[in-house]
Parts: sequence; C-alpha cells; structure tokens
Amino acid sequence: METVVSGIRSTGKLHLGNYYGAIKNFLKMQDEYNCFFFIADYHSLTTHPTPENLHGSVKQVLVEYLAAGIDPERSTIYVQSDLPQIPELYLFLNMNAYMGELERSTSFKDKVRANPDNVNAGLLTYPVLMAADILIHKATKVPVGKDQEQHLEMARTFGNRFNRLYNNEYFPEPYAFNFTEKLVKIPGLDGKGKMGKSEGEGNAVYLSDSPEVIRKKVMRAVTDSGPTEPNMAKPDEIQNLFDLLKVVSNDETYKYFDESYNNCQIRYGDLKKQLAEDMTIATEPVRNRIEEIAANTSYLKEVSAYGAEKARASAAKTINEVREIIGFKKF
Repeated sequence: METVVSGIRSTGKLHLGNYYGAIKNFLKMQDEYNCFFFIADYHSLTTHPTPENLHGSVKQVLVEYLAAGIDPERSTIYVQSDLPQIPELYLFLNMNAYMGELERSTSFKDKVRANPDNVNAGLLTYPVLMAADILIHKATKVPVGKDQEQHLEMARTFGNRFNRLYNNEYFPEPYAFNFTEKLVKIPGLDGKGKMGKSEGEGNAVYLSDSPEVIRKKVMRAVTDSGPTEPNMAKPDEIQNLFDLLKVVSNDETYKYFDESYNNCQIRYGDLKKQLAEDMTIATEPVRNRIEEIAANTSYLKEVSAYGAEKARASAAKTINEVREIIGFKKF
C-alpha cells in the first residue's frame, strides 16, 4: 500500500469546506492506502495560541475527525506533537534548506504582509516542518489544495537534496493526491472565495453548528437585487450560494432554484431557507456524533494513545535510518 499523509492545523472547528473538500475523500482512502491523518499543533504555534486554546483546539479536531467517520483502526490518527521524531527530522532538513528559497515562499510573503509584527522563524521554516511531516512516513501521496502545492514542491526539493547530499535514494517523492477526479470547491458565505476559518465566523458553517446558528449564518449571506434579464450570468456571491446548494441539496431542489433564477423569479429568502435546511440535514449525523464523542474522554485518550503509538513506530524507523545515513552511529 502506498502511504498517504494529511494534516490539519489545530486552529478551530472543522467546517463544510473541510468535510466535503477533504474528509469525505479521506473516508474512501482508508481501505486503499496506508493513511496517516494528523493534527498539526506544532504548526499552530506560529500564531502563539494560549495553552487552553491549543489543548481545546486539538481535542476539537480529534473529536470531529472521529465524528466524521475516520476510523482509528483503518487509519492512523495522531497529534503531531506526540512524535518527537518530527522536530528531529525538521532539524536535519533545516540544515539543507536555504534562506533564499524559504523567503521566496508565497505563503511566507503573504503572512509577512498580513502580520508584519509577527514574522517569526517558524513562519519562515514552515515548509520545512511540513516536509518533515510528510517525509517522516515516506509518503508518496499528499492531499493538498492549490494553496499548498508550492509547499509540497519544496518537500520534494528537501527530500531529493537529502538523497543527493548523502548519495542515497532514501526519500521517495511525494505528489499531490485528491483521490477523486473532480475537486469539490466549497465557497464561503461572504461571497469572496472559499470557506475558511481565517475569513471570519460568518463565512463558514461548522460541522458542530446548531440548526439555529446555521440558519442565522445562511440568512445573512450576501445577495443582490436579483436578475434583470433571463439567463443572465450569476454574480460571484449568488453563484456561491448555488455551489453550496449543489453540494448539500438534491438535484430537483437545485434545478428548481436555477430555473427560478433564469426566469427572473428567484426569491433569495426562499433559497436561503432551503439551503439552511439542507445544510442542517447534511450535518446532523456528524453533529450528533460530535456531542457523543466529546463527552467520552476515556475513548479520546485511548484513540490518541493508539494513534501516537502507531505513528511513532513509523517515524522511529525513518529517523533511525536517517541518523545512520547522516553518520550518527552508536559506538
């Protein structure tokens, strides 16, 4: 089996974009690949969370991974900081990562512009830590979006550079992997792009949101005054609502509102009410499991310990071999 690695930062709750854009594919991967799904708490340190927020966010993501259907028996679910081998490999890779290439990283430049008062070394070497996350399990497939493809390219660069430096074809090349032919884009409710945690509370519908919260968020979504002629192109904020409808509603519902728009008879209030109702139905099974699993502390500890044990076994094998290749041999 080929190895798949994917991580999510422990910076808050999972939303519909995470679920339809990634997790539903993870569920299908579990039977065909050797899957490692981790919670990236080291990565979240670049924004300096409080201890309480860090712990709470890690627990929240673990709960929601399990509630969404990721099986700890069929996949390896673990917390990044439970593997001391990751920062060790991060150190080794940093020795062969160059300032110029790190400073040219698009995500680094974006973060410097967005947070000029918090340009820390962790932001600069973020791609190296991501490479360590992938290479520690010698993964060949990494589910990533467009915004992470440069980081994945850098992971290949660091792995290949290690191989050349030590004249040893040790690390395989990891490549982007989406499992399905067609990527599912989940737009945000603000009409400005994809759904995301960093775009504000009202932009995202979370898997744990109550029906009342979902309804309020959807009813506040941006719309316009309606089409002025038949079959006119939908503006971005309207197209976003239809894209969401396509994901959570049935074909008949989508067709009804699409025809209403094309005939200039659309009532956005009705569209939003239907969208909120269908979102509530779509998230209900996961939401119920979130509440059940979050209350079962002993089960969460068991899953976390089991995942850490499995992940450490894989990571320890890699780091021991890397140390020997580099020359750290015991006398």
